Amino acid sequence: MDTRQLKTFIAIAEHGTFAKAADAVGLTPSAISQQIQALEVEVRAELFDRTTRPMTLNGHGLRLLETARTIVRSADDVIDAISGRAIGGTFIIGSVRSSALSLLPRAIVALKKDYPELKIKLHVANSDELLADVVSGRLDCAMVAEYSNIPATLRWSPFINEPLFVIAPKGTPKMSAEEILSKLPYVRFNSKFRLAQLIETELAKSGSVTNPIAEIDTIASVVPCVINGLGASVIPWIALRDVRNEVVSVPFGNPQVHRHIGLIERRSGTRSTVIDRLHMHLVDLSAPYGMRRESIHGNTKS
Repeated sequence: MDTRQLKTFIAIAEHGTFAKAADAVGLTPSAISQQIQALEVEVRAELFDRTTRPMTLNGHGLRLLETARTIVRSADDVIDAISGRAIGGTFIIGSVRSSALSLLPRAIVALKKDYPELKIKLHVANSDELLADVVSGRLDCAMVAEYSNIPATLRWSPFINEPLFVIAPKGTPKMSAEEILSKLPYVRFNSKFRLAQLIETELAKSGSVTNPIAEIDTIASVVPCVINGLGASVIPWIALRDVRNEVVSVPFGNPQVHRHIGLIERRSGTRSTVIDRLHMHLVDLSAPYGMRRESIHGNTKS
């Protein structure tokens, strides 16, 4: 397929009309129409419902759109890598719904300063969906916690070794983590994320007996419950960092429990330079718990 035709097709899908797409790609409406006709001849199917005004993508068009975006992005990536031109195109990052998601906006802003011509998009989903999207090329990379079933075609690079803490309302008398969890009502983080499993495993290992008062499926909602005096809980360092002065905190676990969060990417991907840079920014934002990225050959890169 001619990537110029695919770029035109994507522009129509994004802008809604041939006229607006023509302005976006710098062609006349007549040239746009000719490119789309040629594309439909090649795929042997109409891609638009021409009975509507403005035209909309039909079933064939919707199926082609995602593939077209992947093809165009991959082609641009390869050209950037070979030609040495300023890195541009679209870079799509995935992330789980995690307290670590708060790091990405700042990392993306820093990455935009490094590559002003790069268009960056963020997509949030669960770990299984993110892995599938990285494998298929729909995502360039994704931020996920340590994962046990990573396909051999992917590479996972941790950027933080994050400690967990028990937190209690401000003014709670000085106690050990075990005493806090046994004496105060417990705000339980209850989700399918590995973080919840880590917490439950350590509680079982230590023999801590809690008195649950609430079960909440996001760390962002757990924290205000503790701040406002509902009870105690266990949270990762990133969630504690911005509220440290509003709660009492002590290390969770003996030894203290940590979790790894990292970036996952295709081993054959063409965006390693950008991903290296993103990883570096995430390491800096994760200080003092940041982890340097290793290259394929085992040398550190950030």
